Amino acid sequence: MAFLQDIKELFRPYYLVNCILSISFLVLKTVSPMCMYLFPVGESQCELDMKQSEIMFFLLFVIVMRARKTGSVTMLAYLSTGFMYCKVASLILWFNADPRYGLVFLVLFVLQAILFPEPSYTGPEKVVYFRGTTLEEELNRDKRVVWIVTFYTVWSPSCVNFASIFSKLSAEYTLDNLKFGKVDVGRFPELAKKYYINDTSFSRQLPTIIVFKNGEEYDRRPAIDSKGQLQKFIFNEDNVKVQLDFNNIYNECKKNPIKEKKEKRVKAE
Repeated sequence: MAFLQDIKELFRPYYLVNCILSISFLVLKTVSPMCMYLFPVGESQCELDMKQSEIMFFLLFVIVMRARKTGSVTMLAYLSTGFMYCKVASLILWFNADPRYGLVFLVLFVLQAILFPEPSYTGPEKVVYFRGTTLEEELNRDKRVVWIVTFYTVWSPSCVNFASIFSKLSAEYTLDNLKFGKVDVGRFPELAKKYYINDTSFSRQLPTIIVFKNGEEYDRRPAIDSKGQLQKFIFNEDNVKVQLDFNNIYNECKKNPIKEKKEKRVKAE
């Protein structure tokens, strides 16, 4: 079902336009008769020269490495990761072939970003966005509530990829005593320091999910072993559910709902 949904998503303008822009140079440079019309006779027509081939191979290497680092595990996530690198490489190749072509491609590049931005998650979510000390206050307000909190930054591709997954999980699992929250450690670095999360651009801890029980940290991913080494974790929906034991936490919270104290008023007749 997820694969079929991804196929449907590919027909959205964002993916169609980006695919066209990403492969534009490769197609127009190697397919006749377009290549014969666009490129002068003096150049190697309808084939990539050595420099262009090197750029293409380097691009492929970068996309694979970045996809692994950002934890891209779905087709759409791989595409989203690769589009930017493909377009930048195409921009360089077009400018190298002819600055006029490069300017035209740059205009199309900018127009695509403005007119067809990447689709964002539009489904339901039940996420509380914390600021500064509000997380600590909420954890101590009612320790019967289990909190699942994501620490993220807006510039991290891994965090962007995980945002829609976390929103879906919040809509699926939220109860009165099981709640979901998010903290932007880019804006509140003191919270990253408090919970031992590296928030630099080279960090492998973004995002970090922490489960709080009784107001204290109960579990987290990516986890840190007894030697202080960070354990690799891929942030997809199934991994998060299994590794953080979402189903058992949910069932436990559902069996033990918060019972509010109600004052009974007796009316004298």
